[in-house]
This record gives sequence, structure tokens and C-alpha cells, in this order.
Amino acid sequence: MGDTTVTTLEGREEAVPHSVAAETGRTYLRRPRVPRRPRLWFEILLIAVSYWTYSLVRNAVPEQRAEALRNADAIWRLEQQLGLAFEESVNHAVNAVTWLVVGMNYYYATLHFAVTLGVLVWLYRSHPGRYAATRLVLFTTTGIALLGYYLYPLAPPRLMNGQDFVDTVLVHQTWGSMASGDLKNMSNQYAAMPSMHIGWSVWCGLTLFALASVPWVRVLGLLYPAGTLVVIVATANHFWLDAVGGVLCLAVGYGIALVWYGRQPYALPRPAGGRKQPEPGPVPLPKQG
Repeated sequence: MGDTTVTTLEGREEAVPHSVAAETGRTYLRRPRVPRRPRLWFEILLIAVSYWTYSLVRNAVPEQRAEALRNADAIWRLEQQLGLAFEESVNHAVNAVTWLVVGMNYYYATLHFAVTLGVLVWLYRSHPGRYAATRLVLFTTTGIALLGYYLYPLAPPRLMNGQDFVDTVLVHQTWGSMASGDLKNMSNQYAAMPSMHIGWSVWCGLTLFALASVPWVRVLGLLYPAGTLVVIVATANHFWLDAVGGVLCLAVGYGIALVWYGRQPYALPRPAGGRKQPEPGPVPLPKQG
């Protein structure tokens, strides 16, 4: 049923076992999604609604203090068993240099949002064909993180009992964390695993390194997540294992984008509807001798 016939050179008709429609349907399923040029109004609305939803959900997760503290103790014991429990030493060393720790507090509070938004804007303007897929990676990573905050409440090092971590924002009276000082009631303090400071900064770094044409911008792309790792540890807002969790969430985000678009976001072509390439003219025939 659905077979078609073709006429051969000898004039006979032969059945074709598969219909064109069926073959086209299978081809469509295998065909990767073609990126489209993003619409500015839609992207602004999407980012605003997504950030509002992220903040609402993150802060709506019940602050399970007892469980969060138990999980923090477990993380700390694991790092000690691995011989990599260095957070307290880094925290004390940085805290001894006032200008450095104050700068890190402001870094923690501002660049997390400013750099991520800046990279999104740059992607929209300079690489519209890669924008939607790369944005999908970021949004997927953040969605997975929200699930992690609910399933695994974790206290940051500065809130642990019986440890000597310094809350650098509280000590130096700087606005460096939504979970310290007067702002602590505005944010869930036990949403440390995974670290989205790392998830977002690695996303920014990889995007800049893959797509930027200026060499020093590509270098900054690599340095930014490394600097962020130092900051989140030095300010006692995260364990280094929280950073590992952030990277794992990001890896899942890239995997989902790969499945959806059929290739990595940075390898996608320009979107349909962009500037048309000039059509090739007729090829001149060689002169006859």
C-alpha cells in the first residue's frame, strides 16, 4: 500500500516499495533543526521571564537547614578523604588581604549576571545562527540546577557548624552575596549544589573561546571560569565539588542541544532568512582551438 511505479527505459513499469511521503517523513525526523534568526522582543521577554522563574523557584525550595548542614559535613569529609579540602586555607589567606577579598565579594555579586547577559547580547548580535542553540544550553543547565537545589540542599562552607570559615561579606560589610548580611532573607541560603556561578561562567568561557575572533577575548574566556572558581572558594560560598556539579549540569545542557540540533551549537550555520549569498554566474566554456 502506498507503492508507486516508475517507467524503465524498456517501457515497463516497476513498483517502488516505499512511498515518497514515507521516505520524506523519515528524512524529516533525521534532519537537524535549522536555526532561525532570533527576534529581539521575544528574547528580552524570554530572558526576563526565565530569570524571574528561576529566582522564584530557587527561593521557593524549602530551606532544609538540618539536612543541608548534614550534607555539607558529608561533602567536607569526602574532600578530606580525597586530600583536597583546601577551601578553608584559601578562605583565610584571601581574607587577610582586605582589598582583594572586597574585590572578590563584588565579583561574586555582579559578574555572574553581567558577563552572562553580555555574552547573550553579543551572541544575538554577532552569531544569530548559534544564539538559540547556545541559549538552550544555558537554560537547560539552569533548569537542572533548580532540580538539584530541591533534591540536595547544601549549606555553603561559611554556614557550617564547628568550622572556621569566614563569611567575607559579613566581616568586611560589603554587598557580595544575596545570602549574606541583610540580604540573606531574600535568597535560599542552602542552594549551593550545583554552583551556577561555575555553570554560567564555563558556558561564557567556552562560548567566547569558540566564537570570538580576537585572541585576547578568547584568552579572557578561559580565564573567567578559572577566576570564578577561586572567588567562590575564597569567599566560602561554595565547595569545589559544587563547581564539579555545575560543570556536569552544563555537560547535560550541551548534550541536549546536540540531540536537538544535530550538531554542537558553535558549529551551526547562519539562520534561514539571513543575507543571501550571491548566486554563481555561468561557467565560461573553454575556447575551441
